[in-house]
Amino acid sequence: MRKLDTKKTKTMLPLNAIQVFVHAARQLSFSRAGLALGMNQSGVSRQVAVLEKHLGQALFIRAGASVKLTDAGRLYFDNVQEALATIELTTRQLAHRPSGPAHLLVRTSLPSFAMAVVVPALPEFSAKSGIAVDVVTSLSAPEPGEPYDVLIARDLLLLDTEQWLLTTEKLICVAAPALHHDCGGKQLGSWPFLSAKSRPDTLAVWAEHQHVNTMHLSVAGSFDHYFLAIAAAVAGMGYLVVPHLLVAQALQRGHLLEAPLPRVRGSASYTAYVNPISSQTDTARSFCRWLKALLKVSVAFS
Repeated sequence: MRKLDTKKTKTMLPLNAIQVFVHAARQLSFSRAGLALGMNQSGVSRQVAVLEKHLGQALFIRAGASVKLTDAGRLYFDNVQEALATIELTTRQLAHRPSGPAHLLVRTSLPSFAMAVVVPALPEFSAKSGIAVDVVTSLSAPEPGEPYDVLIARDLLLLDTEQWLLTTEKLICVAAPALHHDCGGKQLGSWPFLSAKSRPDTLAVWAEHQHVNTMHLSVAGSFDHYFLAIAAAVAGMGYLVVPHLLVAQALQRGHLLEAPLPRVRGSASYTAYVNPISSQTDTARSFCRWLKALLKVSVAFS
């Protein structure tokens, strides 16, 4: 094994050398790595040597035209290849992103609402507007100056911010068809119910309007968010009291059935806020107007 110069180098990371190393480690060939990077074999070898000098240890064992990783090389490759792949992918995405107001950033604290309502409808909005929408979720309230265009939240009051009341909610009880076939004719107290920890109030509110004591209900399973509880309901694990808008598609597709019990007006409201520091407030307003109309139609046909 070659003796390497272990003299301490400057702390600046040799990013080019790291990229070359990862390609060489993937290919286990300096020549093939060079072809992928548009370099010759000696150029790859020089960059690998730069990284080895920086790390103070050999990363490859060279045997003629072939190479293999040392233990240190394998460890280093395992730890940096995923990070580099993420950097490469993100860079390509940004490089191909159209300039100007072509993307709208929508932030929401409601992952279940985003999954069940917003995301499935985005192709329609993009087709009509020519605007692509990026959706990010965070359970925390946005910080002042945080970069987003539209915030969708439930029961959140932001002062001095343009807001759009999107919809209120109706609570319904749903179950998988097979489960409802087996249990629908029995007393509510014998039904297995599911709950969502993100909305612990809904089952109690619904039960009160059904004139049933929640102490008499059996909770068969509890999940952090509604999108998990909905999946469990579709799988037949129990009945779920849920805002109708979150299960509208599952009902249409026959994955869930609504129990023939009175619907209950929920206390929650869904609101969209236009970020006052957004550079594309007109587009943000268009998105809010479209989403409000979409939900109005959905409620009308429910």
